[in-house]
Amino acid sequence: MSSNKTLVPDAKEAMNQFKMEAANEVGVNLKQGYNGDLTSKQAGSVGGQMVKKMIESYENGLKK
Repeated sequence: MSSNKTLVPDAKEAMNQFKMEAANEVGVNLKQGYNGDLTSKQAGSVGGQMVKKMIESYENGLKK
């Protein structure tokens, strides 16, 4: 069973774009489709950047 499922299927394309933006911000070159050749460090930095941006977005929502 894959753990890489989008909980809201309509958001899949937006999440892919978000992932590409996060990868660009940390200097990781992602390509469309399979990226299994990334190192753990590269993949972790992309995931970490995504989480950082999601937390920042949530915190900004709390201020309003």
